[in-house]
Amino acid sequence: MSGAFDPDKLASITKGLGESMRVRVPDLAPMGRSPVATLADIAEANYANEFCERLEAQIRAFDEELDQDHEVGVRLVSYGQTVVFHLTHLGFHNPSLIFFYGETPDGHRVQLIQHVSQISFILMAMTKPDPEQPRRPFGFAQATRESGASDPPSS
Repeated sequence: MSGAFDPDKLASITKGLGESMRVRVPDLAPMGRSPVATLADIAEANYANEFCERLEAQIRAFDEELDQDHEVGVRLVSYGQTVVFHLTHLGFHNPSLIFFYGETPDGHRVQLIQHVSQISFILMAMTKPDPEQPRRPFGFAQATRESGASDPPSS
């Protein structure tokens, strides 16, 4: 049996199905693409670096709405207790790990490592730790290795 996609064979199989049950597969030949390439594109769209880009956009939009007395905070609610920290930046390691870097309200550095399928948190406005210091805008670490992993900021 060949692994090649045959649209005519699919049409003959689905011919007797009602309209709501019929499978619609786009003709990818004019675009010079095969279904396998399309699946690869879908897989790449679900890599951690793509999640980081989408998270970054949401967090930056939230950050832009904060006043000068508040910074981006994260509340995690999936650990049986509430964990809160100031979020400083994100990192990733493809294909599926996201790193959240930050600082607890009492000044301890934290790093949360999560699989992309487990990401669930609440963005919140947190009073900046030192009212005398300027507000720290949210910022992301840049990928530093070929794998896409991001290093924590140096202190």
